[in-house]
Amino acid sequence: MSIWIDVLIEEELPKEIENAIEKIVELSLVYEKFHSPCEVSLSIVKDEAIRDMNQRFRRIDKVTDVLSFPLLHFYEDEVYEKNEMGEVPLGDIVISMDAAKRQAIEYGHSLKREIAFLTAHSMLHLLGYDHMEEEEEKEMFLKQEAILILGGFPRE
Repeated sequence: MSIWIDVLIEEELPKEIENAIEKIVELSLVYEKFHSPCEVSLSIVKDEAIRDMNQRFRRIDKVTDVLSFPLLHFYEDEVYEKNEMGEVPLGDIVISMDAAKRQAIEYGHSLKREIAFLTAHSMLHLLGYDHMEEEEEKEMFLKQEAILILGGFPRE
């Protein structure tokens, strides 16, 4: 499995946060029983960059905390394309470090826990989940909480 983390902010990403991202990506795949070798790309950006992406791809002109760009549809007979490494590209995750820092303070937990939460949330989007309907939202949020607990990132 390949996890590509691209840090597009001035500060260096602490190793403990990088490790948390990798752990949550792996646990999300295990939890969802996605056993194919895969590739996930994750970018850490500033508010301005995620706002631009949100405007460009969703036509919403505001900052958001995380964006997910899934490459699979999870149709019943979908054949997964593989990259040159024989991995299934799941998609891209973009996290605003500025938003993550604000939310960590707002919710009273660590930045590492907030990044883990955003990663789990976005991984579930890459794995075919959404939260447009109330039932979908309940299912997705229960799964994301279970993944965080498995990873050692319970609500603080």
